[in-house]
Amino acid sequence: MHAAQTYSSDIAFTPAVKAVQVRKGSREAYARVEQNGSWRTEIDDHLAAFLSEANSMYLATASADGQPYIQHRGGPKGFVRALDKNTLAFVDYSGNRQFITQGNLSENPKATIFLMDYAHRRRIKIWGEARVVDDDPALLQSLMPQGYKARPEQVIQFRISAWDTNCPQHIPQKFDAADVAAALAARDARIAELERELAAAKAAPDAAH
Repeated sequence: MHAAQTYSSDIAFTPAVKAVQVRKGSREAYARVEQNGSWRTEIDDHLAAFLSEANSMYLATASADGQPYIQHRGGPKGFVRALDKNTLAFVDYSGNRQFITQGNLSENPKATIFLMDYAHRRRIKIWGEARVVDDDPALLQSLMPQGYKARPEQVIQFRISAWDTNCPQHIPQKFDAADVAAALAARDARIAELERELAAAKAAPDAAH
């Protein structure tokens, strides 16, 4: 955490943000959050469970002059892994080779991870600093999801400064295609089972004669 910060949430609640909160009437409520411990700074069971189910996230970076950029990252569930209580990491796969995120991180390590769980209408925001690790093949191999068809290029490590959850307001409920397909397959199997049972029940009286 930066030395000038009193609370972990100060990473986002800058003096300018707090001034707007005062003007808009929400500062008092957020001041109570600060007094009660502010945002979390370590990976706990709640965040670990969320990450274990996540197959998609967004990584926000900015250039040295502040130009923001957001890039999507995806993979099998659990592709974002905890290395310790304060560090996340994931394999960065070969893509369109624009290297905007990598270029930004080379001059400005500040970053944010945004994770959305549409099915359960949950979201988590994580602030910290990120760096590219392209000289540790053992780490890359340990983080590469087994059987995933992608070409690993490097690892991105993310050191957590603070993280927070959001209320579900305005989050549309959506489901992954694979989950929907599995639910439909289970339904179809149950329908087929019931149809077989019904056919057997109809045939039973005839068999008795």
